[in-house]
Amino acid sequence: MRLPSAGPGGADPAIGSGRRLVASNKKARHDYAILRTYEAGIALLGTEVKSLRAGRASLTDAFAQESDGELMLYGLHIPEYAYGTWTNHQPRRTRKLLLKRPEINKIISKLDETGLTLVPLSIYFANGWAKVELGLARGQRSYDKRHVLAERDANREIARQMSRHLKGIKL
Repeated sequence: MRLPSAGPGGADPAIGSGRRLVASNKKARHDYAILRTYEAGIALLGTEVKSLRAGRASLTDAFAQESDGELMLYGLHIPEYAYGTWTNHQPRRTRKLLLKRPEINKIISKLDETGLTLVPLSIYFANGWAKVELGLARGQRSYDKRHVLAERDANREIARQMSRHLKGIKL
């Protein structure tokens, strides 16, 4: 019996297909108004990739910042790999974000504006590569959050009434 051959570049064909979410930062979408999103690669060590593939990561308290002309990700918690040895990584080390130079320059110029920050929204695997979705965000005040929640509830009620009307249900 022959085993399936590896895909392009010797990669496992099961790993290289599609997009698989590892962790998402729901609180960031609640606390910030996301103006624009970016996709970036992350420079990781081997045990970090294995830990991510096991679905273990936390984006709470994580943020991205410019350091020496590069974008770095701080506060991302990737727990130590369970089967790692002395080569295991530090769980909260600073990680470099991989973007093209013009994109980095554009993001850095936007970060110089007051009130804007770069927050990670999710970590996922896209075609076998670890990626992070970054959001250029502005902090929301509590009354903005209440307004968004009220608007969402109103839209949900409108949709409910339209559905009842189309089905011919009367109250």
